[in-house]
Amino acid sequence: MIPLASLLDRLSAPAELAVSQADGSVRCTACGHRCLVRTGRRGVCQVRFHDGKELRVPWGYVSSLNADPVEKKPFYHFLPGSIALTFGMLGCDFHCGYCQNWLTSQALRDPASDESAYFVRQISPEQIIEVARRSGADVIASYYNEPLITSAWAVAVFKLAAKAGIKCVYVSNGNATPEVLEYLRPYLTGMKIDLKSMQDKNYRQLGGVLKNVLDTIKRVKEMGLWLEVVTLVVPGFNDSNEELWEMARFLLSVSPDVPWHVTAFHSDYHMQETPNTPARTLLRAADIGREAGLHYVYAGNLPGRVDEYENTFCPKCRAALVERTGYFIRGVQVTKDGKCPKCGEAVAGVWGWAEEQGNR
Repeated sequence: MIPLASLLDRLSAPAELAVSQADGSVRCTACGHRCLVRTGRRGVCQVRFHDGKELRVPWGYVSSLNADPVEKKPFYHFLPGSIALTFGMLGCDFHCGYCQNWLTSQALRDPASDESAYFVRQISPEQIIEVARRSGADVIASYYNEPLITSAWAVAVFKLAAKAGIKCVYVSNGNATPEVLEYLRPYLTGMKIDLKSMQDKNYRQLGGVLKNVLDTIKRVKEMGLWLEVVTLVVPGFNDSNEELWEMARFLLSVSPDVPWHVTAFHSDYHMQETPNTPARTLLRAADIGREAGLHYVYAGNLPGRVDEYENTFCPKCRAALVERTGYFIRGVQVTKDGKCPKCGEAVAGVWGWAEEQGNR
């Protein structure tokens, strides 16, 4: 079997998000680390590397390709009930100890991830679009690994998706740069961003910087992309009332219309001893979000155990607008012009049928 590094290095292309330096090194601008990559070296993500001539980036393969409900990403205000064809590659710029996709995200960083080589399948953007058509997908999502570091490949797919009338989204840790967001902007309609903590020391532990993520959340909203935010609530890490309030207040300062999903951690990877998040903790977090003034708060991945926090309600009259059980949509009551049928309040989201009215 070909070593994983050799396999991935063959499946690469010249970088676009890169600035050549006078000494021959290259400054990568795909993520907030802004790695200075010298000849023969790799960036923090390990999958972007300098071959002696230029920076090379992942290209021409997927490690995962699945058709799922868009709610699984999770997007709750983005074409509810539609299918999202989701593709991923290998690598990440973070090293979260609780990562649930660690087998693909930690490739070339953790030797235990070397078996991810078996997942690699060469494919073309045209073939991905054909799979999307056959799957009846209205959405294509880049996910599983960190999509920011594989943005060149994503754009190659998204260009064809746009021509086919398929909307494109990112599911990201939010460690972006202004350069990569502008690079994606012509093709991207929505972005789901993880807000993992409001403590920079926690982000440093995961391999990131809090400010980068907060800036990305604000910038994505300012750019007019549809934005939803997810917090994986981890016992003993970010589940205090103080921190949850701080997250909720920050999101409120961005916009009360940003949906906030609080989801349950389960023991995984290097955090096998940490207990799973109980439903009562998610309910407490969701109550905090609603009390802070956020219009759309959800408690995820514990279906049937989080009361009304699976559903979407009108922010004005509290009428039930989208009813869910897990990823199953039981009913959508939003009107054709993107409003509550009971009181006429506009409902933030990308509803498909209401886009010509600019309901984003």
